[in-house]
Amino acid sequence: MSLFESSGIEVVGCHAEGEVGRVIVGGVAPPPGETLWDQRSWLKEQGDALRRLLLFEPRGGAFVHLNLLVPPKDPRADAAFVIMEPADYPPMSGSNSICVATVLLETGRVPMTEPETRLTLEAPGGLVEVVAQCRGGKAERITVTNVPSFVFALGATVEVPGFGKLDVDLSYGGDTFALLDARALGFRLERAEARRLVEAGEAVKAAVNAQLTIRHPENPAIDFVSFVQFTLPPGTDGQGRMVGRNTVVISPGKLDRSPTGTGCSARLAVLQARGEIGVGEPFVGRSILDSEFHCRIERLTEVGGRPAVVPSISGRAWITGHHRYLLDSGDPFPAGYTLSDTWFRALD
Repeated sequence: MSLFESSGIEVVGCHAEGEVGRVIVGGVAPPPGETLWDQRSWLKEQGDALRRLLLFEPRGGAFVHLNLLVPPKDPRADAAFVIMEPADYPPMSGSNSICVATVLLETGRVPMTEPETRLTLEAPGGLVEVVAQCRGGKAERITVTNVPSFVFALGATVEVPGFGKLDVDLSYGGDTFALLDARALGFRLERAEARRLVEAGEAVKAAVNAQLTIRHPENPAIDFVSFVQFTLPPGTDGQGRMVGRNTVVISPGKLDRSPTGTGCSARLAVLQARGEIGVGEPFVGRSILDSEFHCRIERLTEVGGRPAVVPSISGRAWITGHHRYLLDSGDPFPAGYTLSDTWFRALD
């Protein structure tokens, strides 16, 4: 089955607080599947040529994420999207959902109402509610109420070659995270540390997945840690808000430029489990670029009998361009390529 139209693939460029989340708006047929998760699985297993074409070089890069707009399966949703990242198809993404909402509203694909527009988006990981502050045809701030987030384990010990024994928290925030104190490896979460953070994060992720076991109680296909999140202890700003600096390593080896919406959600679940934050209390996630997501726990819930939180993530996104991508029949790189000079490690 070919998903691409010969006339080209229409993509709107966008970034949320620094993290690139391009949105495919035309030229691609919806993949087969009864659910968004089925469609994600089909793309991953049979239709990965689309991701490779647009995300790998020469059309993309290690810094690029993609979102394919598809008709929603859930009648409650206004729109749906499948997320594609450098090495995987995440169930949910905060920065990508902020990009998708911004593109839908600012291109007129979903009607905008000022000063506030409410809509529901469907991702493979579930439904998320969106509130957009709008003015002058612009979506100035997007707040996403994320899927329920919960802790798998607190203070699990893992042996990482080259780093020794480390304590990690395992948590789900729309995808799976191993969180650890950056100071344990001597990091301050500064831009100059980016390469070393990536190298350490990939080593920690490999060790966690080799030595520890997780399984989502409602989706057994989610059974490995996708990301490593380095954190610094939170403090309080002049407005009385808890502020926590973090950076997330995304395979095959890049840092999230934003504070990572699913990462902030996973961190909120850990903070709540440790009794460090309560429902309604503000948390500001700050990225390695000093961009911010404004977050909080909206309410408590359960997932498969586990205590969980329902977090919200608030951030901004900006459209960066409109693109039509083509595949010439004589192009020697129809599946793209990766090199370890910019991708940390080349992908097959």
